[in-house]
Amino acid sequence: MEFRIITEEDHELAIQHLRSTFFIDEPLNKAVQLCPNGEGHQELEKQCVDTMRDGYSIIAIENGIVLGVSLNGVLHPGDTTKALAKLKLLNDHKFSKIFTMLYSITDDLELFKKYDVEKIFECRIMSVDSRARGKGLATDLFRRAIQLAKDNGFKIMKGDATGAYSQKMAEGLGFGTLIELNYKDYLDPGTGLPVFEVPTPHETLKIMTKRLTD
Repeated sequence: MEFRIITEEDHELAIQHLRSTFFIDEPLNKAVQLCPNGEGHQELEKQCVDTMRDGYSIIAIENGIVLGVSLNGVLHPGDTTKALAKLKLLNDHKFSKIFTMLYSITDDLELFKKYDVEKIFECRIMSVDSRARGKGLATDLFRRAIQLAKDNGFKIMKGDATGAYSQKMAEGLGFGTLIELNYKDYLDPGTGLPVFEVPTPHETLKIMTKRLTD
């Protein structure tokens, strides 16, 4: 299997892989049916391409088939505040529901002040083809992302672990939980009902971080 940093030439390969995996399997995407039947999604794909352009994403390929990707980007001060403002202009309510929650929680944590840094390495998407699951590929990709962050001088790595499997994997690699939100407690202020009906076994969102320096 070949592992390499994603370049511009790999963008379409990575997006095609994500349409059949992460876009439909990720717990929050699944809860709102963001991309039914493996269809594309303009805003989500734009977000993925923007992340890949940061130059820290990794692709795993075997015999010409993409088996996994780790999309990693750089979070700067003010990024989530700007992203929240853009969401208010979108007419995509499903996409906005997901990312309003994620960005708002990150914004409230004031991570740059907490860790006294000017940049954070963020693992935004971890995706493995169904044919390669259960073989340790996601963990391998995550380890490679951690090493990439260290090699490039980052002090903090962050991930929004939306599902039980990613949470367990991150914990096994030394990530700690800054905040945990039970999905059933995240309510629509208008109806009083949960915003997301997330399929089992995924019960909570965990914002997780790892210090990369001693």
